Amino acid sequence: MRGLLAFAALFVAVLGKETFEGHQVFRITAKDVAELALIKDLEDMIHFELDFWRGVTDVASPVDVRVPFHSLQSVKMYLETKDIEYSIMIKDLQALLDAEQEEMESAARAAAGPRSTDSFDYSKYHTINEIYNFQDMLVRENPNLVSKIVIGQSYEGRPLSVLKFSTGGSNRPGLWIDTGIHSREWVTQASGTWFAKKIVTTYRSDRTLKAILNKMDIFLLIMTNPDGFAFTQTSNRMWRKTRKPNPGSSCVGVDPNRNWDAGFGGPGASNNPCSETYRGPRANSESEVKSIVDFVRSHGNLKSFVSIHSYSQMLLYPYGYTRTPARDKVELHRLARKAITDLASLHGTRYRYGSIIKTIYQASGGTIDWTYNQGIKYSYTFELRDTGRHGFLLPANQIIPTAQETWLGLMAIMNHAYKNYY
Repeated sequence: MRGLLAFAALFVAVLGKETFEGHQVFRITAKDVAELALIKDLEDMIHFELDFWRGVTDVASPVDVRVPFHSLQSVKMYLETKDIEYSIMIKDLQALLDAEQEEMESAARAAAGPRSTDSFDYSKYHTINEIYNFQDMLVRENPNLVSKIVIGQSYEGRPLSVLKFSTGGSNRPGLWIDTGIHSREWVTQASGTWFAKKIVTTYRSDRTLKAILNKMDIFLLIMTNPDGFAFTQTSNRMWRKTRKPNPGSSCVGVDPNRNWDAGFGGPGASNNPCSETYRGPRANSESEVKSIVDFVRSHGNLKSFVSIHSYSQMLLYPYGYTRTPARDKVELHRLARKAITDLASLHGTRYRYGSIIKTIYQASGGTIDWTYNQGIKYSYTFELRDTGRHGFLLPANQIIPTAQETWLGLMAIMNHAYKNYY
């Protein structure tokens, strides 16, 4: 019966979803700085309604952009007139969305609802309620290791539930991981559930993890932007931001990775409420961000902070809002190299690494810039698979390989934080 109810809920959700018939994703490559500026101009052509999946950075980095059907010919003409190279990376976006939806519906029909975290299917994408239920099951099954802390609520009233992995004691140093701050990046929330199960199944047998948990606590927030995540499943799969209305605008939501008090309002964030990178009216204006800020401050002893995004296959450290190097740049760079080397050892997946501003783009108001400024030295952002073939629509068969390899990178960071504290 629960399987039928889940399928029915998915069916109802599909009926109200925004469709992307005829939309394509272009990969645009600039030959020089002049062409890069011309591509940048596209961001200001609001009537095209473009969605930049990978923004304008430098000549070495391609730009990925979703182009609506009504703008295809105009954008092609613009690029061809300017002699700018481009290719069609995704020819039919809706076809990928349909395949993803069909797979979720098939999984819902086949499952009667997992009765334990052992029967939870980590190789599939799940609804927000399924992930909430997973977290509750994990706590019930592992009461001596896992607890749930609700650190706040989203704008629409959903709990911001943090899983705390602890072997006991009080006032212990902590290690933080969050996933899903950008709601459409589904492989991150899926990886978060895998991480949670990995911790409870291996902490006794994995000597490194056991040593960490004997002295430190791990905090995992799987659904950092639950309203946006729910919206991607019921209304718009490509939604990125939060869901709070913006006074004076018909456009909804703030980019929660531009809302932190670190260079807030500077370059790399927009003051336009309709932009995908809208910073919000003030720093920490979003309850999803403010709740984490309050937790970090009240805890006062976090030693690493890792925020997980997709896509691009990068491991990034501060800063994003300034070109001034982080004071710990040498150590952060060395640790990033160790982490991506460990990550690549499993499936051969190659990552780039470096400071945000030099590796991807300038971005103000970002999560790890703020946490680093709060004294959390080992502050990093992962950009998971892939490099653009599927973008935000990574096939479900890549969830487990992605989570497995990312865990190796996470362990490198957490172990380094542990060893440099004790």
